Amino acid sequence: MRSYHAGMSSTQLPPPELESDACYLAMKAHDARFDGSFFTAVSSTGIYCRPVCRVKLPRQENCRFFRHAAQAEAAGYRPCLRCRPELAPRAASWSTEDASRILALQAARLMDEPDSWGDDGPGAAQFADRLGVSDRHLRRIFEKQFGVSPLQYLQTRRLLCAKQLIADTRLPMTQVALSSGFSSVRRFNAAFVAHYGLNPSTLRRVGGEPGDGGKAVEVRLGFRPPYDAAAMLGFFGRRALTGIERVDVAGAGARMPTLARTLQVMQGSRQHAGWLRLGFDPAREQVLLQVGDSLAAVLPTVISRVRALLDLDAEPIAINAALHASFPQGDGLRVPGTMDGFELAVRAVLGQQVTVAAARTFGSRLVQTFGEPIATPIEGLDRLFPSPESLAAATGDALGSLGIVRQRQQALQALAVEVRDGRLRLHPGADIPATLAALQALPGIGDWTAQYIAMRALRWPDAFPAGDIALQKALGVGSARAAIEASLRWRPWRSYAVLRAWHSLPAGTAPPAAVPAANTMADAPSRPRARPARSTSRQRAERSAAPSPTTGFVA
Repeated sequence: MRSYHAGMSSTQLPPPELESDACYLAMKAHDARFDGSFFTAVSSTGIYCRPVCRVKLPRQENCRFFRHAAQAEAAGYRPCLRCRPELAPRAASWSTEDASRILALQAARLMDEPDSWGDDGPGAAQFADRLGVSDRHLRRIFEKQFGVSPLQYLQTRRLLCAKQLIADTRLPMTQVALSSGFSSVRRFNAAFVAHYGLNPSTLRRVGGEPGDGGKAVEVRLGFRPPYDAAAMLGFFGRRALTGIERVDVAGAGARMPTLARTLQVMQGSRQHAGWLRLGFDPAREQVLLQVGDSLAAVLPTVISRVRALLDLDAEPIAINAALHASFPQGDGLRVPGTMDGFELAVRAVLGQQVTVAAARTFGSRLVQTFGEPIATPIEGLDRLFPSPESLAAATGDALGSLGIVRQRQQALQALAVEVRDGRLRLHPGADIPATLAALQALPGIGDWTAQYIAMRALRWPDAFPAGDIALQKALGVGSARAAIEASLRWRPWRSYAVLRAWHSLPAGTAPPAAVPAANTMADAPSRPRARPARSTSRQRAERSAAPSPTTGFVA
């Protein structure tokens, strides 16, 4: 019997090629590995569902299978109120196929980001401009790839977001409408009724009132198994900065291991600051997210960033098909992300040439000195990470008093100025080659740091710091060129290969002394480094950007 795993990589099959038999078997098994990879529309009910839906199995001849929710809605189907398609992980947006497909996927990724939803969402022309193509070309390739127009795709994304806020929160409908990118409640109601055949208040009554959240909003976020939650929380726990992050293990009254932190989100010219706490519910393949009410107005943005932080949208079947033979023990590993690209870049610079513990100390000092105070109900969370404005205005003496050497000071301030002035944007959907070039043009940032930032902040699954000594050791090669050659068979998932390679090293293993250590969020303790008697400023700058020797999962 043919396995339903065959041919089911969502990055390999465009919508018309979804195998009906394979999809039906995956749906029959309620296999969470395919959650969000396709949706099942039932002609007898007019409803579309996730593969994990627990309703009575429909007859196969009544089923149509769609790659995206927008396709199902464009065909006239409504989302299931039981399995709630808005909770499904997003589809991957990377490919090694032709340029048109890649461009369409990049456009879809931009539309997935809530920052694109304001004022009823921009038109296709704005997205085309960001991607450097014409409006007509974007519409043509988008419709060929997804079977819907860019605006239909965007409308589905916003309405599903609104549906989640209605079902899971007590936010007023006005706030739900604005948070979902609609300019008025009237336009929101009209779109909701047109797509789903019921008004938003009816949906809230159908879904029932959520539990008492007090001053917190609670939502659930789906992911595809396998997922090594312990490795992910351990990664963040070893790097938690005093004042902004806290990781608690299960026990002592806690239902599950949790990660809590503070966060600030800029929406236009307005800053929203608050706290969040998240924990894993492996039995349901979900993450429970609690958000302070001060962040409720930007909840879709927070949800999107949490999904990136925990890499919840990764597609293990596609990734493991490329990597399992080389790294059979790493199927549940994900690439840790970040809640803020600027923060990640700062922490990466602070971690150059020092151990994880030292980098954590520098980061905590920076937070205490330049971070704004904030009141939260979580013990120990009382600061926000420093803004680009505050670090751009910091003096060399102030940074030096924290133990940050001059080369790091220059890198931090150059980075802060570029982000503050909008010339450098560190977020998913950013242009990868242009951003890598802009990063490496800054003092003290070389290829390793740029690749690492692309891996974590830009969510580029094909980032590959070939000069990393620990990576070379794990791969059994002796040069960056050999590492690149070995990595070609893992494209476009080389970021995951890097994590698995690092993870394969024995705990406490330190490669031979050759290059300086460690970017804060990615690396384990450094090993001794031979220092020349004298060095030029250029040589010091190059060393500051040198590759990391080892991995945070081993630390």
